[in-house]
Amino acid sequence: MAAVARPGPGVEELVLLEKLLGLPKGSKYGVRGERKVPVLQTNNGPGLTGIMTIAAYLVKQAKKEQLLGSTAEEKAIVQQWLEYRVTQVDVSSSKEDTRIILKDLNIHLEDKVYLAGNIFTLADILMYYGLHHVMVELTVQEKENYLNVSRWFNHIQHYPGVRQHLSNVVFIKNRLYTNAH
Repeated sequence: MAAVARPGPGVEELVLLEKLLGLPKGSKYGVRGERKVPVLQTNNGPGLTGIMTIAAYLVKQAKKEQLLGSTAEEKAIVQQWLEYRVTQVDVSSSKEDTRIILKDLNIHLEDKVYLAGNIFTLADILMYYGLHHVMVELTVQEKENYLNVSRWFNHIQHYPGVRQHLSNVVFIKNRLYTNAH
């Protein structure tokens, strides 16, 4: 199982998000600090800092606010998963951290289609981007240990416009192992 650590999440994912949202190219991104936190230079005022802040800004620029949730509860759930992405996924560095993240998500997705329940949101998009490098490295057996995450991930990667140039993660449809003898 691959550890979740990476050099600095953000800029590439924001470019993918821009394209998914249908926004014109040309945003000026930079990074700040040791953790390479993304910064978006806007035309009016200081730059916006942080992947979640910039992502929410892009969603609003594209007039696709439904991706942030419709009700107060949905908005809070989307924010919760965006926060989880930044505080857990982006800073994890060991296989044990990755196992805990996948286990948490697997439990959460047991009775849900998307992270926020039955609606596709920014949380699904950015969690997909944040976990892509992990899912690519998982063995078939490891993917089977996280069936709900695998189902969700496969669904998101086939959502129109999300995957773009990222590699397709293959999931075997039939279980390799059963408990029956």
